[in-house]
Parts: sequence; C-alpha cells; structure tokens
Amino acid sequence: MEEIPGHVFPRRLDAPLPFAVNAEGVWIVDSDGKRYLDASGGPLVVNLGHGREEIARAIYDQVLRCEYVHPTMFTTSAVESLAEALAAHAPKGLERFYFLSGGGEAVETAVKLARQIHLEHGRAQKILLISRWKSFHGLTLGALAATGRTTFRTPFAPLLAEVVHIPPPYCLRCSYGLTYPGCDLRCARALEETIHNLGAETVSAFIAETVSGATLAAVEPPPEYFRVIREICDRNEVLLILDEVLCGLGRTGRWFACEHYGVIPDIMTLGKGLGGGAIALSAVGIHTRHFDAIRNGGGRFTHGGTFSHHSVAAAAGLRVVRILEREKLVERVASFGEILGQKLKKGLAGHAHVADVRGLGFLWGVEFVKEKSTLQPFPRKEAFVEALWRNLFKRGLILYSSTGLAGADGDALIIGPPFVIEEAQLDFVVETMIEGLKETLVRNRQHFT
Repeated sequence: MEEIPGHVFPRRLDAPLPFAVNAEGVWIVDSDGKRYLDASGGPLVVNLGHGREEIARAIYDQVLRCEYVHPTMFTTSAVESLAEALAAHAPKGLERFYFLSGGGEAVETAVKLARQIHLEHGRAQKILLISRWKSFHGLTLGALAATGRTTFRTPFAPLLAEVVHIPPPYCLRCSYGLTYPGCDLRCARALEETIHNLGAETVSAFIAETVSGATLAAVEPPPEYFRVIREICDRNEVLLILDEVLCGLGRTGRWFACEHYGVIPDIMTLGKGLGGGAIALSAVGIHTRHFDAIRNGGGRFTHGGTFSHHSVAAAAGLRVVRILEREKLVERVASFGEILGQKLKKGLAGHAHVADVRGLGFLWGVEFVKEKSTLQPFPRKEAFVEALWRNLFKRGLILYSSTGLAGADGDALIIGPPFVIEEAQLDFVVETMIEGLKETLVRNRQHFT
C-alpha cells in the first residue's frame, strides 16, 4: 500500500489523492493539469457548478458586514432572508427553518424536534423512531442509528440508539417477493403493521428519503407510496420526516422531491446543494403548527449549536436560491433530466450486467449485477463498482458509487451532475460509462464473471 504523505487524516486511506487546484462549471483540474468532468457534483453537492463568483462575493460581503453572532443573542438579515426564500418554495405549511452545518446534523435535529413536539402535546411515551433499511441519513451516531446501510452500521452497532427499520419501496428487489402494482404497496403498509406491533403510543416519527439516494442509487417510490405513508402517520399520531438532504432543492426537477407525490411532511431536512458546495449549510423545515406548539408550550427547543443560524452560510444559501430562481435551473433539471435518462437507458439498460437504470431529474442510478436474470449481485469482496469507478476516474469522469443494495452486496453508480451541464457533456458521461464498463469487465473477466 502506498505511503500517504503529509499530516492530514484523509477520507481515503488506500492511496494518495490527486490535488485539485481549480474547478469551474462542471470541470475539476488537478495539479498535473488533468481535467475531470464532475458528473456527480462530488456527493451530489455542487448543483450550480463550480466557481460561482456570485456566491463568493455574497460570502465575502457578509464576512465584512457581520461574520458571526450567537443565534441566541441576535438574528441577521441573511438568516431571515434565506428562511423567507425557502418558505416561498416549500410545501404549504413548512414555513419555519432551523439552520445547521450538515445533513447528519439536520437529521438529528429533526428527530429531536419530533420528540419535543410530542412532549408539548403530552405524549411522553412516544419515543421510538422508525426508518427504512437501505437508507442513508448520515454518520453521526443519531443519524447512523436511523441509517439502514448495513456496512456503515455494523462496526458501531453497540453504540446506536434503538431505531426500528422496515423494508424500502425497492421494487426491483421487493422484500416480500411481490410485484407492483399487485403488491398493494406491502412495503408502505408494513409501517402501520410495525407501529401497531410496537404500540402506536410509543412511536414518535417515521423518517424516509423521499427519493432514495446514496444507498439505493436513485430509487423512486411508487406514485401513491407516500400518500399511503402520510395516511398511516396521521392515523397513529406519528410525525413524518422526509429527508431531502440529497434529493431536495431542484435535484429531481421540482424544488422539493415530495412535490412529485403530493405529500406534505411534518418535518423536512435539507443540505448538500443548499450551500452550492461553497460552504457547509443544512436546514430543517418544520410545519407552522408544530413550531407554534413548541413556542406556545415550553417556549424553547432544547437544542442548539455554535454554528447554527450562521450568517455567512446563510448568505451563501440565499445566493444559491436566487441563482436557482433567476436562471430557472429547477425547470432546466426537469427537461434535461429526461434527456439524461433517455441517454442512460439507450446506452446501458440492455447491458448484460446492468440490472436497472432509474431516476428522475438529475438524480439517476445504474445498478450492476453479476447475473441479470436472477439479479445476483457481484459479491462485495470483489469490489466491482470500486474497480469501475477507478476506471472512469482515470478517463476523467467523476460519478458517485453506491454499495449494499442487496444485503451487504450490490453495486451501483449515481449520476447527479451540476444543473448547468450541457447535452454534449451528458453524451461524454454516457459514452465514457459504456467504455469504462467494457474495459473493467474485460480486464477482470476471470474475477467478475
């Protein structure tokens, strides 16, 4: 194994990383002058493209104007204006926003909010959280407890709080062996069954990614799935938390992914693209009736953070929203997303080792299998998607890898480019994926077949 120079504890320990020295639009340039097309915006963060001077100036101006005040002592126009801008696009009733630094932090805040809402209503027994297997909600201990990705959980299982998990709406690999629509949405109805088995008086909230992201690689639920989920939550006084850290803010071709399904959550988490990749920023949106319950009850949310409601981060976030509005980038994602999907399906859906091409907007996943007819995955020990990712990276294409779709096995790539990508660059993405897949299989024929 190669030595890693320097004193940084890096995210990857298997080899030294190239130095990124410049980034503009959809391109990243390393210290050797090599160009990479960033077709995933990192982990689906860079939504407006790299190097937006307008965001940099907003940050600069806010630092000079008022870089930090403690959020229990002051508010700022940047924070107030960002909340107002988000409320203008959010589903009806989601009108209050609590600002933080990262998606996992937002998820933990949402879970605590749900608990306190129940306390304000005298429902002190409601303490349990229900989540889904094959989900990703973050890696801090509270968010990891909600996460349903096996390989992330197992090293820290003794440290995790109790969270009950149910199967996701993953029709390709239905946990019940059923086929949609004849399944009567068994995966959704499992929520009510689980609530009743636990005792409805003990269940606080159900958390779900509106469109599955990092673990299931852009799996969209059946159209009526969340309508059924919403009805179940309402019947049992269970709060619905929708995690849109990855899929929100235009990524699916709507401002918020829940708009596709006609459902309004009690609480919503946002992150990643909210800061445009330029700054760490996340948010929790809460329905006005719940905000009022907390304010009129104890009068205080028992939570906080040194860098919550940060004016500089909020200034960047506000500029992101204004650019999305002015350049009509959400609408662009809706139209170009259909083009991207068509190109991916035409180029890859018929491949012998491609089980599925799925997605919407600029959130698409390609799932790879060892045997297509049986959906047998490549064993995780073979690290298929890692080999494919490295091949594409050497070719100058950056995608986001996903594993653990079938137990601990399963491989996929996620395509989630900046919203400004051009059609010719989409062609490069698909053509490079086809070439890279072919070469990876040929070079490792004995290993992967």
